Amino acid sequence: MAFEYHVRPDGDDLAVGDVLHPFATISKAAAVARPGDTVIVHDGVYREQVDPAHRGISDLERITYRAADGEHPVIKGSERIDTWVRDRGDVWRVTLPNTFFGDFNPYREPIFGDWLNTPDHRVDKPKHLGDVYLNGRSFYEVTDPAELDDPQVRTTVVDNALQVVRPVDDPDQTRYVWYCEVDEHAGETTIWANFHGADPNVELVEINVRRSCFFPSRTHIDYISVIGFEMAQAACPWAPPTAPQIGMVGPNWARGWVIADNHLHDAKCSAVCLGKEESTGDNEWYRTERKTGYQYQLEAVFKGLRIGWSKGVVGGHRVVGNTIHDCGQNAIVGHMGCAFSTISRNHCYRIGLKREFFGWEVAGIKFHAAIDTVIDHNDIHDCSLGLWLDWQAQNTRVSANVFHHNVRDTMIEVSHGPCLLDNNVFASPCTIQNFSQGLAFVNNLVCGTIDLHRVMDRSTPYHFPHSTEVAGCAFVSGGDDRYRNNLFTAPCGADDCPGLAALDAYAGYPTSLDGYIRSVHEAVAEGVQGGGDPYPVQPLYVGGNAYCGVQTPDQEPDALHTEEPVSVQVEETPEGVVVTVDVPAAVAARRESVVRTADLGTPRIVEALYENPDGSPITFDADITGERRDGPSVPGPFVALHAGVNRFVCARRTV
Repeated sequence: MAFEYHVRPDGDDLAVGDVLHPFATISKAAAVARPGDTVIVHDGVYREQVDPAHRGISDLERITYRAADGEHPVIKGSERIDTWVRDRGDVWRVTLPNTFFGDFNPYREPIFGDWLNTPDHRVDKPKHLGDVYLNGRSFYEVTDPAELDDPQVRTTVVDNALQVVRPVDDPDQTRYVWYCEVDEHAGETTIWANFHGADPNVELVEINVRRSCFFPSRTHIDYISVIGFEMAQAACPWAPPTAPQIGMVGPNWARGWVIADNHLHDAKCSAVCLGKEESTGDNEWYRTERKTGYQYQLEAVFKGLRIGWSKGVVGGHRVVGNTIHDCGQNAIVGHMGCAFSTISRNHCYRIGLKREFFGWEVAGIKFHAAIDTVIDHNDIHDCSLGLWLDWQAQNTRVSANVFHHNVRDTMIEVSHGPCLLDNNVFASPCTIQNFSQGLAFVNNLVCGTIDLHRVMDRSTPYHFPHSTEVAGCAFVSGGDDRYRNNLFTAPCGADDCPGLAALDAYAGYPTSLDGYIRSVHEAVAEGVQGGGDPYPVQPLYVGGNAYCGVQTPDQEPDALHTEEPVSVQVEETPEGVVVTVDVPAAVAARRESVVRTADLGTPRIVEALYENPDGSPITFDADITGERRDGPSVPGPFVALHAGVNRFVCARRTV
């Protein structure tokens, strides 16, 4: 028999937990809920880390935690502090016993790990997982107490992927800062903060003290639903693919979670984590430098296979309809545990823009080994990088998303296909950094540059179709990409962006497998005579694209071309993200045949089809808004495109 438990802040954990006698904490309900049970959480602030003790056993017998209808429960990783003492001027301090933090003191724990660039543990003083909040506003940590007295101090960092120095995002020019010291001998932690005239004992001042808000301490706590909460202010650690990836909310190496319709913000690093667990590696590169990060990450894949990384055992999550913002590293992160999942209709913004720390793992969504994963109808904007698919993005489908106002929209790294991007709007100056091969782009609107890279120093895994079983490893020779029925326009504001407009970066690439094989034979012959490259670039397969204000590639001489660019504007509204497109008449009149799986072939290395996760073929007969392509239609993601100004509502809000 399934039970329904209720939780209210004025309840009692010694009560029975029904609607008239609710529990006081979600943790109490999480200790007793069994498969099929529902935990209904009512209005209030819950300062706890929920650690569910039991798992669901199937999609039909899951354990569901949800907000009561029309109510707004908030889970916080922080505690309110109102015992501040004025130290000097606007600087106040508070001293807390280390026992206040239990076995996890985020003001003792440094931000550290593989691929973290700043702070650099070899030269910089560490920064910590702690934080201070004034009425919800996150402060910056300083490592020199003298900086507490300078409210105008501003910092800049190098965005490593672009090598561009950018200022910290702080629009009012006032930087709220804090500093901490932990005295192990005295058993005390002291925090200083500059509140710029506010009284911290009157205003709402919080410090984060818990690593997560809703995260099991054990693996394989399967089939859990978390629906309708606000979660904030968790001290979750840096989450590279070679570490135990711990987020503000997540399954911790399990299967079948549903994380839906939540408002998630101010995670120190990552809000939603679908990632790996500790036995497959814990920052050994950072800790020992015995091997490279690449080698440890390669080992993590095979260690994951040894502990059961496979379909039906790990992954298969649904992250749907969440609003996620103001996180230091990721909105959603995962290595291996993200496989077979659906990431849909989320609104992710202001991720990685605080730049209090920086490394190579920062993006709105950052996945490694997203096998058979669908990322669709998301709105991702104002991020240092919107979407980063890294290692083994195989049979990953990125569909009907809107990317805008990002430093870069998308990066796909050391993957071998098939990886599919269709019906997306890429509206930032830098559309894609392609460190992969075997990608297919179908019916996208591309407003920025494309930056191509070969990767001949990292041989990375690929898999048998729809499986985690490794079929081999390969380098990235470049190319083997498909572009069908896309609409390209001139990049706007791309002077400092890497890459070239439209398909200019593919100049000189062959157009067929036979042409590629001939170039291999020629390169080998030249190499025998001295100096030739035995690994030429692979083919570019193109057809049905339209080029507006940009050059038509040599590989598609008969494509539609206009000197007039397409004007594109993107704005956020309560109903969703609105894309306004002003197109030339020639584009609106163009008709191209609907693309199908059979039209895309197979990537050279993996030899698998561009198809659905269940193995069925795809017909690209729906656009980004759901409008049907009943026959030949205009290139790009919009079917109902007419000459002049068009307005489309995409990625409609669900919360």
